[in-house]
Amino acid sequence: MSTRRPSTSRAAALALPAATAALALLVSGCGSLTTSGDDAERETHSLEEGFHVGLLLPELQTARYEAFDRPYFEEALAELCPNCELSYANADQDVDEQQTQAQAMLTDGVDVLVLGAVDSEAAAGTINEAQSQGVPVVAYDRLAQGGADMYVSFDNVRVGQVQGQALLEAIEQDGTSGDGQIVMINGSPTDPNAADFKAGAHEILDDQIEIGQEFDTPDWSPDQANSQMEGAITSLGVDEIIGVYSANDGMASGIISALRSAGVETEDLPPVTGQDAELHGIQRIIAGEQYMTVYKAIRPEAQIAAAMAVSLATGEDLEAGEYVLTEVEDADGETVPAILLDPIAVTEENIGDTVVSDGVYSIEEICTDDYADTEFCEEAL
Repeated sequence: MSTRRPSTSRAAALALPAATAALALLVSGCGSLTTSGDDAERETHSLEEGFHVGLLLPELQTARYEAFDRPYFEEALAELCPNCELSYANADQDVDEQQTQAQAMLTDGVDVLVLGAVDSEAAAGTINEAQSQGVPVVAYDRLAQGGADMYVSFDNVRVGQVQGQALLEAIEQDGTSGDGQIVMINGSPTDPNAADFKAGAHEILDDQIEIGQEFDTPDWSPDQANSQMEGAITSLGVDEIIGVYSANDGMASGIISALRSAGVETEDLPPVTGQDAELHGIQRIIAGEQYMTVYKAIRPEAQIAAAMAVSLATGEDLEAGEYVLTEVEDADGETVPAILLDPIAVTEENIGDTVVSDGVYSIEEICTDDYADTEFCEEAL
């Protein structure tokens, strides 16, 4: 499989096991797929001859896209369609850049697009343009507007519920549930997933604990989260903050830095949530700085996206197998066939049973010199 890369540097090579479960999703089936309205008729392609797939990912702030999503997708597509060509670009959180990248791929003749949108609303133009040229679109991880052909992600409301429940449990364990307030630092307002995380967290937290301050964080920026947390500390008083809902691990780093700057020692840090199971997030957990993260098994998500792309390009049916094939509605009211995977809460107690056992990180990668004297590493090494 040949690969073109219009932008970004090459990700570090990863030793990945063969794609398995998602590859069984494809079964031979129907003939030519066509679209309705003003969309162009779609040409079907064969696995034997191969076709051209475009993969557009949204940003570099979160480590997962370059470290995991991209190589997992490349691997799965190569197994499903060895003769396929892949073009790849990462927009680095720039809406205009992603639109330019998408247009370049369409001009270059891609046969199917897999789109992790920087901005859900702005991505509608890309989807409409692709479909007008007979190019189907898989919405990847973020549900773009405009009526994508298929969508794969996680149950994002459930992600927020998992975070909120873990935060409540940690506060209860600390015995501080009636003694203060929490701060909520949500994700980017242009990311539809962030709204789902926020909604899920509020379902758990509302009426259970006082929310003293709440922010939405442009671009998922750790620096912005740091500034927001500094403002919350000034407004509420550091001693009044008994927990922090952070929508992801990157922002958790900025939040914890603000608490440190306010004089809070490790043993006195309030529980802080996270998401994405980033390596530094896992290390903060074993060091006692961050309470939890959310592990989203990216490999099956990327594998399913590759299977969806092949299904749309070849006209073959996609059957869910062990996964649940459902439907979701985007912000334009368009119904999109979807597979939503389950998130997992990760604390120090189950690191070994999740990110280590799944091969995301080795004990040696987690237990570097700075963390070798933690209880987790002393027991694991």
